[in-house]
Amino acid sequence: MSTITPHKLGIHKILKHIPLNLIFDAPSKRRLAKAVNIADLRLCAKARAHKMVFDYLDAGADDEISLRRAKDAYSELEMHYHILAGIKPPLDLSTKIFGEDVKLPFFACPTAGNRMFHWEGETAAAKAAAHHGTLYGLSSLATTGITEIGAIYDGPKVFQLYVWKDRELVKEVLAKAKEGGFHALALTVDFTWYGNRERDIRNDFSIPPKYSVAQVVEAINKPAWTYDFLSHDAYTYACINTEVPADSLAAFVNSQIMPEFDWR
Repeated sequence: MSTITPHKLGIHKILKHIPLNLIFDAPSKRRLAKAVNIADLRLCAKARAHKMVFDYLDAGADDEISLRRAKDAYSELEMHYHILAGIKPPLDLSTKIFGEDVKLPFFACPTAGNRMFHWEGETAAAKAAAHHGTLYGLSSLATTGITEIGAIYDGPKVFQLYVWKDRELVKEVLAKAKEGGFHALALTVDFTWYGNRERDIRNDFSIPPKYSVAQVVEAINKPAWTYDFLSHDAYTYACINTEVPADSLAAFVNSQIMPEFDWR
């Protein structure tokens, strides 16, 4: 028997006409206004998002050693600049990424399931890329479709791809990406099995939430995120199949992971 959820009951169709998030989001906007760096933005996200959602985005696998090392690696980099070079603002940071002209020398990496974190999801990230004139990256497991992103941003875009067992699905997704104006492809090669994400296990992470007592209590403590979730359509993984609900993702991915994939 399928679980009865707020979305199956159609509650989102009623709540979307009641703009209570103007109230619920006020504290989040105040925190954002005071943020001065990326670390502050991380704390803003932690304060707004449901714990299991934040930890899904923030965590790594097992003891998170690789995650810590990756963060620490940036602190070991030094930038040596030229003095008395006669530079004058505004500075030109433009360069090329994947052979495409961009105004910033960096971009936000493709991330799965953006609408899980905020209802605007990938569209918000695409609008930010358009605003700053940089590259946009879309995940194969995005919750916004290729066509929708193409309509928002006609600038340089990279599509992140997994090699599934279903090669026809891979061909179909690649064809959509090409048609949608994506200029480059990023192949993920280290996804041969699900990582042992211990924070997810402790949080009883699931998509959608299981509505356990602990998850409901956390949802009450994070009203802005919760109202986002309850007042918008349930999300699907739009680049794979809009008919595949989010709660079927794990089964789909486990059936499609291809550990034998190699250079040949």
